Amino acid sequence: MIRTKKPGPRTVLVTGAASGLGLEISKQFLGKGDRVILTDLHEDIPPAVQSLAGDWTYRTLNVTSDEDWQAAAADVDSLDILVSNAGIAIGGRITETKMDTWQKALDINVLGSVRGLRAFVPKIGKGGRIVLTASAAGLVHAPAMATYNATKAATVALGETVDAELRHRKISTTVICPQFFKSGLADSLIGDDDAMDAVARVLLSRTWLTSEIIARRAVKGIEARRTVVTPDGFATFSWYSKRFTRVPYLFLVRTIGWAVAKQVRRSEGHAKVRNGTK
Repeated sequence: MIRTKKPGPRTVLVTGAASGLGLEISKQFLGKGDRVILTDLHEDIPPAVQSLAGDWTYRTLNVTSDEDWQAAAADVDSLDILVSNAGIAIGGRITETKMDTWQKALDINVLGSVRGLRAFVPKIGKGGRIVLTASAAGLVHAPAMATYNATKAATVALGETVDAELRHRKISTTVICPQFFKSGLADSLIGDDDAMDAVARVLLSRTWLTSEIIARRAVKGIEARRTVVTPDGFATFSWYSKRFTRVPYLFLVRTIGWAVAKQVRRSEGHAKVRNGTK
């Protein structure tokens, strides 16, 4: 079993920690007696963070800022666990999503993690852990989600690469890949395709899974040093279906694509009728 060099509480840094999954992951580590540095965009400490028990600090950190990452690394002598969780949700058909939206998604969802790794990998010692929040969308790729799928698939690839790269230093990397769950992610939707954003909001609101459930299961996988964690049954089933029953999987996602296109045509037709343009 790999252990950290120093006994006692570990130092954990979590991005996107003011709400949702990042906040719940922070709670899990605080519950273990670890020291947690919660980071987010807010200048002032959010109320949800202020109410936390345990040994924590808060700092403003924009994951797209090299300067913010460098300043954070300069203030931390050593780190045991880096949780790169900050991200945004984007739905949309390939023809509807603007290049500026693609650039923003890549800068936050992918390069935000890259910046964090470049800043903190030198600070992580033997027995350390790196955690990247991806999605089941990084493993299986539903239609009308190209931007989100691509950035989350890149996150999975980044995590698997870094794990192989750093295992010789006894540093493990875990990529968290849940399906839709209730969180603040719906509020971050920035897509250019209103019809697909509406579908995503429905999926994010109707699931029974919560940030707390996903965080609890994810941290178990992190502590077990698993490289990819699918913390719910649907994500696990979808991933294994793609890997082991390729033809039925492709039939299913193509059928979903057909159904999405049909629904969009129907919605657009209704909109034309309402606007008197038909």
